[in-house]
This record gives sequence, structure tokens and C-alpha cells, in this order.
Amino acid sequence: MDQNSATSGGLVSGAIGAITRHIRDHDLMPGDRLPSEASLSKELHVSRTVVREAFRSLAAMRIIELATGKRATVSPIDNGAMSLIMEHGLHTEQINIQQIYDVRRTIETRIVTLAAIRRSDTEAEHLIATAAEMRTAAEAGDLSRLMERDLKFHELLGPASRNAVFALIMGAFQGITRQTWPIGWRSRTTAPAREKMIATHEDIAAAIAKGDPVTAAAAMTVHFDESVRALVAAGLS
Repeated sequence: MDQNSATSGGLVSGAIGAITRHIRDHDLMPGDRLPSEASLSKELHVSRTVVREAFRSLAAMRIIELATGKRATVSPIDNGAMSLIMEHGLHTEQINIQQIYDVRRTIETRIVTLAAIRRSDTEAEHLIATAAEMRTAAEAGDLSRLMERDLKFHELLGPASRNAVFALIMGAFQGITRQTWPIGWRSRTTAPAREKMIATHEDIAAAIAKGDPVTAAAAMTVHFDESVRALVAAGLS
């Protein structure tokens, strides 16, 4: 890296820090507008090009949103950046599937515990209905529908826990799960193994609906035990 590139990179990093501090110091909320490029350029004593690069970096991290012809705005929290980091780590072999599922087991066991205590009646109904849709799809041999309903089931758990961080993390797992799900299903080669996968989701939904955190957590543990066993059998590590 030449000196000009290093200097430019340092200016952009400084601008990123200044813009994020501006968001905090001015109590900006999702949807609130940031100062214009010209205004920030003058305030920070850097070129508009530096500000523009800082904006692009912040947009890539989903901290701000950019739209042509409009001022940048503060973004609502989004799982995209976290998802990209995990997928990059997996594809470059810095992390592996078993590590991801170990984290998921820990997090989702806690999530269902909280969901059983905090969920609304509507959320409980949605979980039960989604588990039922999984069974219908499985019986029809519609694996695409089954996978989508399975992903939806786990996505619903985050909001039901009433913890926005859990909901964010659950969303970030979706991309990797979409890649591993078909492998895990195919490795369940017997009817009892596939039935257990569906029944476990029904057990989780029922326990949450009954407000039974202990049973919900136990069922989720069984689910991940079976999922990891299926992926290991398929040769994923």
C-alpha cells in the first residue's frame, strides 16, 4: 500500500468514526437524516470523496441507508452484516458447521426458554401453525416448502423471546442454514428419523404455547442433537 492510499484509508476511517459519533451525539433514530456530504466535508475538513467513501462503508455495514438523490438516513438494525461475516468465515474455513451449530444450540435453547415465558398468544399460534405446515409439506414430499417452513419456525422464535439481539442473531443464521438444511434432511434416510425431526418442532411449539420453558429447552436440545448427528453422517464438520 502506498502512502497516499494509507492516508486516504486513515481519513475514511476517521470520517466513519466521526459520523457514527454524530449519530450517537445527536440521538438520531432509524429513518433520521444525516448531514449532507458537503456539510460533513466542511465540518470534518476532508474532501467529499472521503465522506462518500465513509458513507459507502457505513451502508455496507447496514448502519446507514443510501438512496440516489436523497440524504443518507440512519438504518434500522439488520442481520445482513453479521450473516455475511459468518458465511465468509465458513467458506474460508475459519469457522466450521459444527461450531455454528454449537452456538445455535446454546442460543436457541435460551431463546425457547424465554419464548415460553414471554410469547404472545398470537406468536404461540403462529409457531404451532408453522410446525403443522412442516408436517403437511413433509407428507406431500414438498421439500422446498418444508425447508421454508422450518426456517420460518426458527425465525419466529427470536421475536417471541422479546430480545431484539436474539432476533438479530437468528436472522443472521438463515443464510447458512439454507445451505445445510437439504444436506441434513437427505442424511435422515429413515422414516422414523424424518418423523422425529418434524415431531420435535411440534414439541417445541406445544411447550412454548403451554408456557413450559423446561420442556421447550429439552426439545430444542434433542433437535440439535439430531441435527448435528445428521450433518456429521453427511460428512460435514
